[in-house]
Amino acid sequence: MAHAWVFGDNVDTDQIIAGRYLVKLDPRELAKHVMETADPKFASKVRKGDVIIAGRNFGCGSSRERAPLALKTAGISAIVAESFARIFYRNAINRGLPVLTCAGVRRGFKTGDKVRVDMLGGKVHNLSTSGTFKVEPLPDFILTILRAGGLLPYLKRSVGKAGR
Repeated sequence: MAHAWVFGDNVDTDQIIAGRYLVKLDPRELAKHVMETADPKFASKVRKGDVIIAGRNFGCGSSRERAPLALKTAGISAIVAESFARIFYRNAINRGLPVLTCAGVRRGFKTGDKVRVDMLGGKVHNLSTSGTFKVEPLPDFILTILRAGGLLPYLKRSVGKAGR
């Protein structure tokens, strides 16, 4: 069962993965330090499939591509926020990490709530409170990239098909 991790507004990429860890190339090493500025125990408690629920402007700051990589490697299966910084949003899609926009979602969750994300149905469900929130639908081309596991796997498959 996936659990929600709730964060506020303006969570920047330095809070997601601090600059001092950017010398690490192994995504598993990055995952050990993910979100430690915002929640020092996050990396040791997050489980595969968990979901981040956040306020406005999630992922603001630098264009740090390792931020969504660290989150995905730590086990985060999706981020649902009221809004995203545009470069983070695109970097997350490129890494195969679903990012969904949903007005008012942060008010409907607390950390630890059981959560289910239905990307195709366009909803996020708080199973602890029976609340349901409608997310903005993702365009088909983004869904295709996410299904492939990110932009590079998508391009590899596309190039492979074109060469046949």
